[in-house]
Amino acid sequence: SSQRWLTYRQAEKAGGHVRRGEKGTVICYADRFTPKDEAEKARGEDREARTIAFLKRFTVFNVDQCEGLPDELTSIPALPDPVMAIAEADRVIAATGADFRIGGGEAYYSPSQDYVQVPPQAAFHEPVNWFRTALHELGHWVGGKGRLGRDQSGKFGSAAYAKEELVAEMTAAFACASLGIEPTVRHSDYIGAWLAVLRADEKAIFRAASAASKGADFLLAFGEDRP
Repeated sequence: SSQRWLTYRQAEKAGGHVRRGEKGTVICYADRFTPKDEAEKARGEDREARTIAFLKRFTVFNVDQCEGLPDELTSIPALPDPVMAIAEADRVIAATGADFRIGGGEAYYSPSQDYVQVPPQAAFHEPVNWFRTALHELGHWVGGKGRLGRDQSGKFGSAAYAKEELVAEMTAAFACASLGIEPTVRHSDYIGAWLAVLRADEKAIFRAASAASKGADFLLAFGEDRP
């Protein structure tokens, strides 16, 4: 429900603990530093001191994975809802009439139950990423039954699943561009699977782009003024 994280020891120091069975998330902190002797040597030689790069690895847990933490760590500050509004994108989302649910910790489209779920804007590091993610999931939604009727039966890790993800991501990119939102790859973890699909079929990218173009047109049509 928020982007608040701490290490196992930090949770204990705060008076709480990580809930049994929870899995941590690995993060890396990268920076550079100047050793003390190098700084002194550089001053004596009238030159810039050389810096050394370093990388620190931590395992952290979201506050939602912990218990017993004080209120100042778990309470969510009052934020305007939505944090960011993009009129054209908001209008498209509302006009689709999709079963669009806001909440939870994951973004997804359920083909079997035909609904989209996206976490609240406060869960994103940058509010604009909420719109990019929402349009990606709506990119799946427009491919559902009764709309464009794409094959969405592929299981996670399959070529069919990767193809559908590629279409949804390109649909979101086209829609973002039309709505004045700078497109970015929000699902970079799928790139390996996409590459496998593209290597296996040199025309896959053209088919995906064609399907994505139809998907974006279908989605954006909801935002057009109607009499």
